[in-house]
Amino acid sequence: MYKYLLLAALALCLFVGIARSEEAQDASAQLAGQLDALHTLAGQFSQSRLQAGPSGELSHSSGSFRLLRPSFFAWDIENPDSQLVITDGEYLWHYDRDLETVTRRPLRSEQTATPLQVLAGDRDALRERYTVSATGRGRFQLTPRGEDTAFRQLTLVFAEGQLAGMEILDNLGQQLLIEFSELSSPPLTPEDFHFVPPEGVDLLYHER
Repeated sequence: MYKYLLLAALALCLFVGIARSEEAQDASAQLAGQLDALHTLAGQFSQSRLQAGPSGELSHSSGSFRLLRPSFFAWDIENPDSQLVITDGEYLWHYDRDLETVTRRPLRSEQTATPLQVLAGDRDALRERYTVSATGRGRFQLTPRGEDTAFRQLTLVFAEGQLAGMEILDNLGQQLLIEFSELSSPPLTPEDFHFVPPEGVDLLYHER
């Protein structure tokens, strides 16, 4: 009798495992479909960084962004400081206008993808690097499969087919909440993400 109960329990575990795997694949396919519809995207953003526990909000910033999938995005922080993060398909650039510094890293060698790179990425990278689950209507939670990651969890929020926000839990236990507004789908091209460092800035080029 015990043997049959054990076999039944193993069969149930196998069934549950298959069901969860199929559910994850379905959520990943749904998210990929939502992102595929966002070939180009531009708009405004407002982001707040929250400390774990009762400390509350640590910082708040706002600005504009534009996106051309795959591989191209620009994140332009306008307030309270002035910074630009942009990818041109080959490099990831970080231009700190206040400090007058430019940092460049090879995009293809990035081992720890940022949330923006996830947003601008392709189906294969999404499926291979993350476990995707649907946590509510229009909400998709991504959990990195590897240990060397830039965040613990990323939640993409959609409303009426449009990207409405992102919720990011980083490796320090801090939460970043991002809301998008004034969205449009302009006819962007890779040339719109071409970046040339301004004269006089300090340059920091990393080969990996």
